[in-house]
Amino acid sequence: MKSRKIVITGGPSTGKSTVIKDLKDRGFICFDEVSRDIIKQAKLEGVEQLFLTDPLLFSQKLIEGRVKQYHQADSLNEPIIFFDRGIPDVNAYLKYSKQNIPKDFEEITRAHPYDRLVFIMPPWDEIFTNDAERYENFNQAQLIHNKLVNYYKELGYYLIFVPFGPVKKRVDYIIESIKTHT
Repeated sequence: MKSRKIVITGGPSTGKSTVIKDLKDRGFICFDEVSRDIIKQAKLEGVEQLFLTDPLLFSQKLIEGRVKQYHQADSLNEPIIFFDRGIPDVNAYLKYSKQNIPKDFEEITRAHPYDRLVFIMPPWDEIFTNDAERYENFNQAQLIHNKLVNYYKELGYYLIFVPFGPVKKRVDYIIESIKTHT
């Protein structure tokens, strides 16, 4: 059985990880966001904000982590697998930071397609918070959101915007949307 690899994406602090946790609680296989581990490791090595210090190195580590997740998903016999962010997010963030996207990043992105259905978690001021791994403010989160939307559209994905609301309702919405977009 070929799994549907479904990305849940959006700017920082939009509820992605909380939705992923709820999906896991409901028995779905989900892959967590890899950037927090990369950020924590960089801090242990004395680099406070690796994305700001060396965006290409940070992005390379993200691509490697997300490609690894992608291939791990290939070995699973599950009808649906969710990802907290996808490989295209790396290039969208580079666009946000006005960096050139390396050619091999584009090639990797196109060589690892997800299900055409991508869920976008829009910026939500009410739940937006900063923490040790998140440096962006709400305005920056909105700009990142726009880059993500534009890049996923450019790649031909069908975007579904997840409405604001309690986690359970957001997850119900995602599950129902998948059923109606088979």
